[in-house]
Amino acid sequence: MKNILRTGLFSTSVLGSACAFADDAASSVSTADNGFVMICAALVILMSLPGIGLFYGGLVRAKNMLSVLVQSLVIFALIFVLWTIYGYTLSFGTNGSDFINGFMGNFDKFMMFGVTPDTENGTLSDLTFFAFQGAFAAISSCLIIGALAERIKFSALIFVIAFWFTFSYIPLCHMVWGGGYIDSAWHAYDFAGGTVVHINAAVCALVGAFFLGKRIGFGRENMTPHSLVMTMIGASLLWIGWFGFNAGSELVADGTSALAFANTVVAPSAATLAWLVAEWVYLGKPSLLGACSGAIAGLVAITPACAFVGVGGAMLIGAVAGVVCLWSVHVLKRMLKVDDALDVFGVHGVGGIIGALLSGVFCAPALGGVGYKEGWESIMGQFTGQFASVVISVVWCGVVSVLAFYIAGKLFSGIRVPMDEEREGLDLTSHGERAYNLL
Repeated sequence: MKNILRTGLFSTSVLGSACAFADDAASSVSTADNGFVMICAALVILMSLPGIGLFYGGLVRAKNMLSVLVQSLVIFALIFVLWTIYGYTLSFGTNGSDFINGFMGNFDKFMMFGVTPDTENGTLSDLTFFAFQGAFAAISSCLIIGALAERIKFSALIFVIAFWFTFSYIPLCHMVWGGGYIDSAWHAYDFAGGTVVHINAAVCALVGAFFLGKRIGFGRENMTPHSLVMTMIGASLLWIGWFGFNAGSELVADGTSALAFANTVVAPSAATLAWLVAEWVYLGKPSLLGACSGAIAGLVAITPACAFVGVGGAMLIGAVAGVVCLWSVHVLKRMLKVDDALDVFGVHGVGGIIGALLSGVFCAPALGGVGYKEGWESIMGQFTGQFASVVISVVWCGVVSVLAFYIAGKLFSGIRVPMDEEREGLDLTSHGERAYNLL
């Protein structure tokens, strides 16, 4: 009996292996690529849950800590639902009309109908690519809340994010990564989201900060971060997740993904030191907040360039971003007279612009880069394409964001919580809970 069972088991195993081999031979999906991108997708999700929540949460006052966590969690969930319904198909589908295809895809995969475990996207399962790109959409949306922290109505925020995602994120995603206008007409480099993610989110954040106005007591009361320990933990999780963000955008584990990985170490390291030294010289002391901010600035700046510039170029991009973003946080912010609560535009907007523009410089082979994108033959040409992509992104997102906040104000009788609720804190007044029960 034992021999029969063993023979039966062995025969079944051989048959199963043979069938699996036949399936693999007929499929173009690479288990290695698929597994690599699934891991990278999980790392990008880590940036939203809990990375950005802890990073931003530590920077606000204790009475608003919980509100930031709720906002990041709910926005993540909201975006993945919208991504499933129409975001994925409109971002990466191909429209039959050349003009419309410049800005959006189609509805062929509405609600992900027709997508099965056997549906392929290159060497990946279509479901893997769907999850990976959805994680990008989610973290992009979560970035916006930093500028609006401590004073926006939760209902208005949810509406604005959904509107921005639909009319700004999806079109820009398609224009850059889906074969749309920016890619086809301007041949601009953006490997992992300098325009689509960082500039796009930062412009919306800046517009929202103007619409909201300054927090009560801004410039007069103490608004220092309540827990830089949490901010440090959040920044570290963001940096770790960024490896999935950048290296994973190659969609295979090859030399290009290794270059992106290495640059994601070097650029933020250089930016951290550059920010810290500049802060030490001009403000008198090197701070943990400055180091964390410098790291994020370097990560933002290298995102569009990480697969196109050499490691030396990445280091220089990071150093430039560290110093310029420090200036934008302390000088440009005052010039704009805006209360961007957690410096979303100063770090993500300015850092994204730096990275997008310098991609066109340090991609040059003479500077250690991989060369120009098809359609350009010089630094000036590639820089022109990069500059155009930045301008288009800023204008497109700016217009959509103004509409989003204006409509939200009409729908919700204003987008800002009442003065007494703002003073008491959003944790209790908006959500009926406290992050810390000792308060």
